[in-house]
Amino acid sequence: MPNLEIEGRLVRKLDLQSGESARGPWERRDFVVEYEDGNFPVSVCFSAWGHDKVQELENVQVNDRVKVSFNIRGREYNGRWYNDLRAWRISPVGQERRPAAQNAAPYDVPASYDVPALSTEDMPADFGDDLPF
Repeated sequence: MPNLEIEGRLVRKLDLQSGESARGPWERRDFVVEYEDGNFPVSVCFSAWGHDKVQELENVQVNDRVKVSFNIRGREYNGRWYNDLRAWRISPVGQERRPAAQNAAPYDVPASYDVPALSTEDMPADFGDDLPF
């Protein structure tokens, strides 16, 4: 399945739903994200299932810009089909999860990983004739 992501503004958090199933307790909280599709804003409702995902949702506030990674699920009930957009990551935009490192080099290369700069002397004198034409 492709990696589905959407970036937009969190416009609403719906009420927390919880209950008990045969597999134990469960939590779910739906939320609405608005994003631009051409000239018009579009609103989409996602579901955060499980305690961990509900807590991720608590880390962002209404009107924050977020990136939502999600899966699509569909199910049939009484002859009708219903779709469910299940968020598996909810991140504030611009605050992606990265390891915290003081004075990290670009691309988070550890300081102990010494890579010398390349020069023209490092290039081979003859590249050979590897062109296909």
